[in-house]
Amino acid sequence: MFDQFATDAAHNVARAIELVGIAIIALGAIGGLLLFAMASFETPRRADAVTQFRSNFGRSILLGLEFLIAADIINTVAVRPTLMSVAVLAGIVIIRTFLSFSLEVEIEGRWPWQRRRGDKREV
Repeated sequence: MFDQFATDAAHNVARAIELVGIAIIALGAIGGLLLFAMASFETPRRADAVTQFRSNFGRSILLGLEFLIAADIINTVAVRPTLMSVAVLAGIVIIRTFLSFSLEVEIEGRWPWQRRRGDKREV
């Protein structure tokens, strides 16, 4: 009985975290579009509007992906992990990690482990 309660609670927590991740992506898209619309009316900022939109939207996707990965991990751990469920989770994490790295490169113009331009710190 307790096992079923714990499993149901973990699934509900995972579902709530998934909804937060979806909301972050959706609100990031809406907010980014609003900022894009306001910036595109200003003549000096018109050229930067698309770049700024892509950057803002990319950041919201990255944050949303982090929440979705956390929800997948909770869902997999909540049930009795089988080799198949762990393999599916590993595939999902690998794909989402690749997406995160790709978005990071698109937004920042560099790999996450590279120094920022003008950063004089020793690595």
